[in-house]
Amino acid sequence: MKKAKLLAAVLTVAALAANVHATNGDNLIGVGPTSRAMGGTGIAAPQDAISAIFSNPAALSQLEGSQFNFAGTFFAPTVKAKVIQPGGFGGNWSAKSQDEGYAIPAIGLSTPVNDKMTFGIAAYGVSGMGVDYKDKDPQDTNTKVSVMKFVPALAYKNGAFSYGAGLDIDYQAADFGQGLAHNYALGLRLGAAYEYGMWNFGLTYVTPQNVKHNRIYNFDNNTPATYEDLKLENPGQYAAGLSYKGLNKWVISADVKYIDWANADGYKDFDWESQTVFGLGVQNKTTDKLTLRAGWNYGKSPVKEHDAFNIGGGAATTMVQGTPMSTFGYEYFRVIGFPGVTEHHVTLGAGYEFSPKFALNLGYKRALAKTIKETDSTGTITLESELSEDAYDIGLTFKF
Repeated sequence: MKKAKLLAAVLTVAALAANVHATNGDNLIGVGPTSRAMGGTGIAAPQDAISAIFSNPAALSQLEGSQFNFAGTFFAPTVKAKVIQPGGFGGNWSAKSQDEGYAIPAIGLSTPVNDKMTFGIAAYGVSGMGVDYKDKDPQDTNTKVSVMKFVPALAYKNGAFSYGAGLDIDYQAADFGQGLAHNYALGLRLGAAYEYGMWNFGLTYVTPQNVKHNRIYNFDNNTPATYEDLKLENPGQYAAGLSYKGLNKWVISADVKYIDWANADGYKDFDWESQTVFGLGVQNKTTDKLTLRAGWNYGKSPVKEHDAFNIGGGAATTMVQGTPMSTFGYEYFRVIGFPGVTEHHVTLGAGYEFSPKFALNLGYKRALAKTIKETDSTGTITLESELSEDAYDIGLTFKF
């Protein structure tokens, strides 16, 4: 009965999709306060059900007994834009995006089926991005993309090896200021794990998951307006991780992840390049009840800079999934509307076990400010955005 009630809670939270402003491109560095406090790591040695299902479903086999996790993140991005366009529509302006902070839920459950198999299920916000310059920007730029995932997963343990698979059920919503469009996608996340003494190793692959948004935006700026479709694909990912537990009271973990933006519909159309992300985390069992965590995460910005872009006197166009878009509008959309450019992230966290059945985890992440700036071929038009982020995490773990 308890497990049935917890499963119902997971299904309820799956409906609470929230806007997310993310950090490796437009992906969160990790899900849940334990993983995020350790630089988003968790492929080899996740600390709870949420991070195991997100990072490597095979690692569910490492979790003892049954547990239920509830987590929330308060995400507070700071986005600033500056446009210099002498004599152009709207002229010069600068502003701070009016987006406030966002609450992002995450929930997870893991329970052994038998001595070899573990079942897990999780729901969480995983990626998204956007800005709000209404009444600030003469073009009223207002963009939102968010992705919520619901993932049932199963792990099988055979000696030192574990294998796992999860079914990604995606809900993606997007609004580029001309009306909300949303749709669904399915995909798989596959994982393997190996335990060798004090070392743990993990591998993960996530399939691309393509979402088509119907009638989302007037890319060619026709009058009267006609709204074109846009395919926006959650990119394929390849990842590997290791952890070491041989030092007294310490866990050290490191992950590397390849996010294939360059071959994902939508992102490749706006010239994002694929990204290699590095994560490093440490955990110290300071007392019987208190655990401290810290981490670092780095991925080079996937948004290419097109300095000296040529707008051809305003007549140049760039194709977006078969539709011609003015090159100025294209660059404006990329740089002002979706500046997913942060690179360095530092993280801290702590956990406290009130009892063997209940623990509280807290975390903080700071994405250091990063700027993207482009000037056209005439040297008169400049587009510039700066993004930094703060995030505050809280999580509850119940073991039963």
